[in-house]
Amino acid sequence: MNFYKKDNRSAIEAKHMAQVIAFGPVIFQVAKVARDKGILKVIEDSRSAGVTLQEVVEKTGVAEYGVRIILESSLGIGLVLVDDNGRYTLTRTGYFILHDPLTIVNMDFVHDVCYKGLFHLDKSIETGKPEGLKELGNWPTVYEGLSQLPPHIQKSWFAFDHFFSDIAFPEVIQHVYKDGVKNLLEIGGNTGKWAIASARFADDIHVTIMDLPGQSDMAEKKLEELGLSDRVSFFPTNVLDESQPFPKGFDAVWMSQFLDCFSEEEIVSIMKRCGEAIHDDGYIFILEAFWDTQRFETAAFCLQQTSVYFTAIANGNSQMYDSRVFTRCIEKAGFEIAEQVDGIGLSHTLLKCRKKKA
Repeated sequence: MNFYKKDNRSAIEAKHMAQVIAFGPVIFQVAKVARDKGILKVIEDSRSAGVTLQEVVEKTGVAEYGVRIILESSLGIGLVLVDDNGRYTLTRTGYFILHDPLTIVNMDFVHDVCYKGLFHLDKSIETGKPEGLKELGNWPTVYEGLSQLPPHIQKSWFAFDHFFSDIAFPEVIQHVYKDGVKNLLEIGGNTGKWAIASARFADDIHVTIMDLPGQSDMAEKKLEELGLSDRVSFFPTNVLDESQPFPKGFDAVWMSQFLDCFSEEEIVSIMKRCGEAIHDDGYIFILEAFWDTQRFETAAFCLQQTSVYFTAIANGNSQMYDSRVFTRCIEKAGFEIAEQVDGIGLSHTLLKCRKKKA
């Protein structure tokens, strides 16, 4: 659905939105402090009766000046309301900041992983490199550093990554294994969540995880803990190194939220080598979230903004793709889309690809 054909804001509304953007970093930090310091929770607990500034001070232990600054900013943001007696109540937006899982995951990810690095976005646009990554560590891309991130940053990164896939997996796994796929190559296995789900789905499925050594080590430890080591094999490698051959003889290749981590040229290269890993009648299953296939504008918005993280921090040259750009990459690699299933989970599309017939 195209949400971007008409400008429906009046001039006054548009100017207000421009100010919201101008103060964007301020708004973000105020909302996070209001959440993390318990200010919004105290107001929520007061229900319709509301609570005074002084009562918030007493219940949170935050200094009066700090509470006043946060509350007054929160009025403009739309997190709270205040009546003529100075009593604050929570708005619907404030409720979502406190309780909505999507909002919580996004806010923590932006704060812990992205915030400082985004200051370098202008340089990344110029160079095509993740100039903001230096705020986290000294790696070529974020993926080499995932296993080395500080625990709280690693937690926010994986919570963001898994939030969307965990919701999609129960539905999509039925599609992947419905036609008798038994020997699967998973590229970008991350912490092993898909391999675990596959092993539990059917006893005769074997998954080979192909990923960077650091990620493979994390997945291997998790599978050992669960007693599933005999169901999963590992092939540690860097898929961007075109000199490294892919393993062969698979019924299908599975890539979930993986190819969005690469440029168009890299996607074509990876897809071509996937073709060498599967039988002639094998399939490549791709689970991705495309901003132009979303049912709701909020989902499209979140994906569009996530692209900026890839630019400034992850690798400098990838994004959450428009499906039309992605389809061109698939065709350029010598594949065609045999089946497309939109609306999986919160925002995903499953592409079932096969080699083009000569």
